[in-house]
Amino acid sequence: MTTSQSDLHLRQWKNNTVIIGINTVDKEAALTAEAFGNEVLRLYDVGVAGLHRLMAHIDDIMSARVIIAIAGMEGALASVIGGLADCPVIAVPTSVGYGASFGGLSALLSMLNSCASGVSVVNIDNGFGAAYQASMINHMGGDR
Repeated sequence: MTTSQSDLHLRQWKNNTVIIGINTVDKEAALTAEAFGNEVLRLYDVGVAGLHRLMAHIDDIMSARVIIAIAGMEGALASVIGGLADCPVIAVPTSVGYGASFGGLSALLSMLNSCASGVSVVNIDNGFGAAYQASMINHMGGDR
């Protein structure tokens, strides 16, 4: 078995795809990214309601080549991660939430209005699309 240039490139980072979030969208994104040959690290229970839990994983966040931030409610997680990380962040709003989440529309609009540089947004519950985009980023040539 030979090792391709892109395989060597992916090994330069500790975690080439970090997925932050928990629900069925997280599972879809992780399985898709893995199916496309990406190393995936999943971080659970690290949302903005407990920033201390997020900061406990700062080394994982900073070692990522791309991050998929999955969040419902107000969708603030993508902006927080975008402000911390020095890599692309793909935001995925979820339809899970209560109150005035409007089936993910509230999170979608918040993510689209993020002021953090490097944050892009896919549609509500689109874990597949986020993972596919992350895989494309991971398999691009060049140094970070």
